[in-house]
Amino acid sequence: MFSRATHLSAAFSRLSFQKLYLRKMTTAKLNTGASIPALGFGTWQDKDDQFAAVQEALKAGYRHIDTARVYGTEPAVGKAIKESGIPRSELFVTTKLWNNSHKPEDVEIALDASLKDLELDYVDLYLMHWPVAFKPGDELFPKNKDGKNEIADISYLDTWKALEKVVKTGKTKAIGVSNFSKGEIETLLEKGTIVPAVHQIEQHPWLQQNEFVEWHKSKDIHITHYSPFGNQNEIYDAGKNLGKLIEDPVLVEIGKKHKKTGAHVALAWGITRGHSVLPKSKTPSRIKANLEGDFKLDKEDIDKIATIDKNLRFNNPSESFGYKFYSDL
Repeated sequence: MFSRATHLSAAFSRLSFQKLYLRKMTTAKLNTGASIPALGFGTWQDKDDQFAAVQEALKAGYRHIDTARVYGTEPAVGKAIKESGIPRSELFVTTKLWNNSHKPEDVEIALDASLKDLELDYVDLYLMHWPVAFKPGDELFPKNKDGKNEIADISYLDTWKALEKVVKTGKTKAIGVSNFSKGEIETLLEKGTIVPAVHQIEQHPWLQQNEFVEWHKSKDIHITHYSPFGNQNEIYDAGKNLGKLIEDPVLVEIGKKHKKTGAHVALAWGITRGHSVLPKSKTPSRIKANLEGDFKLDKEDIDKIATIDKNLRFNNPSESFGYKFYSDL
């Protein structure tokens, strides 16, 4: 029979181990001065499984959680955070403005709705999900008479200026963008007042975008990778005849050197470049295993990975969204 003191001692030991583990996790500094954990947890897809998945992620040690209005996972993320008991100050939470709320007067209303579902007073980062605006309203994907997404004539610059105003309310600590081209960000830099803290983009060893990466560094804009495993996601049609990115022989070889997997190397590649990465999974064992991707590669590893760049983008909804994305990339 364990005594109460024994139980308390065991709990203290677990807490001490967890704090020690968390201190070792890599972080990066945003242009706001805030720290962002390099290894985050993505919540796109599998909406009904996200409460359990985020619970597992927080238990495993993740402190950077990424969601979005369009994912429909904000309530699950909020419930998992609330039930975790983890102090809000130890978490970095990102959500995103959806395309149907780009009207300047709708931006703060949309953030308020996200905060309500997340059961939070603020988010650490609020991103404009895409530079294109859909018809304002409650429909996430409003259709025109031809059955295509109905685009609205709302400038992403006007939306950005509304985001800048939201920062002053304290409802978000930082703002940024996702899926923008270089020219689109240059417009924000030239005509806005706040430099985006983060640009969340598809990036992985088959889509390295080195010049674009260096340009972000010169502007002090942090990069976060979504789809860091490339075509691991079955939703992508491109590259189905190439095999899986995480099984690329170069990544597998480097993984063996470090006693890791190709997936771990794909994550470490982003972290070594000073970026954040967002693996996602609903499987407890994989959620825990992805934490092993938080390590640094050496120059020899990075040079080898540079040879497998295919400039291959898997996520390009230009046709379905009715907007030309990545026009200068």
